Amino acid sequence: MRAWTSPDVPAVDLGTAPPVRIHDTASGEVRPSDPGGPARMYVCGITPYDATHLGHAATMIAFDLVNRAWRDAGHPVRYVQNVTDVDDPLLERATATGVDWVELAERETDLFRADMEALRVLAPDHYVGAVESIPLITEMIQQLRDRGVVYEVDGDLYFSVHSDPRFGSVSNFTDEEMLAVFADRGGDPDRPGKKDPFDCLLWQLERPGEPAWDSVHGRGRPGWHVECSAIALHHLGEEFDVQGGGSDLVFPHHEMSASEAQAAFDGLTFARSYVHAGMVGYEGEKMSKSKGNLVLVSRLREAGVDPMALRLALLAHHYRTDWEWTDADLSAAEERLARWRTAVPSASRDRAEELVHAVRAALADDLDAPGALAAVDAWAAGEPGDGSGADLVRALLDARLGVTL
Repeated sequence: MRAWTSPDVPAVDLGTAPPVRIHDTASGEVRPSDPGGPARMYVCGITPYDATHLGHAATMIAFDLVNRAWRDAGHPVRYVQNVTDVDDPLLERATATGVDWVELAERETDLFRADMEALRVLAPDHYVGAVESIPLITEMIQQLRDRGVVYEVDGDLYFSVHSDPRFGSVSNFTDEEMLAVFADRGGDPDRPGKKDPFDCLLWQLERPGEPAWDSVHGRGRPGWHVECSAIALHHLGEEFDVQGGGSDLVFPHHEMSASEAQAAFDGLTFARSYVHAGMVGYEGEKMSKSKGNLVLVSRLREAGVDPMALRLALLAHHYRTDWEWTDADLSAAEERLARWRTAVPSASRDRAEELVHAVRAALADDLDAPGALAAVDAWAAGEPGDGSGADLVRALLDARLGVTL
């Protein structure tokens, strides 16, 4: 599957940035992320049954900051993102709207690509669909079967989550906390025949009217979690640097994906850090396709909103916080962008260099984008200079914040 086209990232002509420190959900700590070689990151992408909303955009921009931080610190980056282009929500939407599920997935994935390009999000090196990865997924399931950690329920295959002694160490949820969200996040804790409520689906036998593929496990389609286990291990190898996504993926998705990988291979550690972005709300509830309370990136762009103002509106909130979108967010971002664009032609070199250090320091501290924006605001409010630092400021804001002036 093709990704979108990445923007060019200018070099910041003032040394290299410090290593980024970032919050790891599993340990509950802000930890250094300073890869010894190429930085490796896997981010869970969309299930393409509706258009990109601001919650998606905020998550993708959060991990775009990670990507840009590594690059500015001198690391090459290997970035993988998946597309869950066959799953229950997609099939249900296709049935409800009378649209072929393949057509629906392709249409919404194309729209997502266009939104990411407009927001200047760096594209992954590998943009991988679940359908194209079915051979990888079936091999992963077979590895788990060979290790005796898979069982059948009416022909469907389930993974015994407690076969991984580290199950639960990503979310650190209690059983009660897991049960409170499992069913709402794609789980089936009450299915008769399961050995444990948290055991998760690996392979579902063909259902009437649903897509299916031939495999050694019978004709059917893959479960959700094993998709990411297989894709990540294939493209990044074990113990990659960051497994990322929204905070609603902590459990079950990231918990299950890690345990499946770790149960399949002796001594394997799936990811070094699990990094999660907060949820964006609207009208009093989390913004989500199921609730329909969406503010769509494409609609804002069609209405003439400058994508750079939209990106600034999202960067104004720390990536780990939950927050609620209002029209005031966009108005404030448009005013901020105008101030920056007015100030940049007269930037002096000495103040530009000070700004580089301030922005890098803020973003190295758990991606403190609001702190970085405040530093730019303070610079823009200062006395105008001779313009000798204008190119450096433009390069800095483009390379580190993804904002072009």
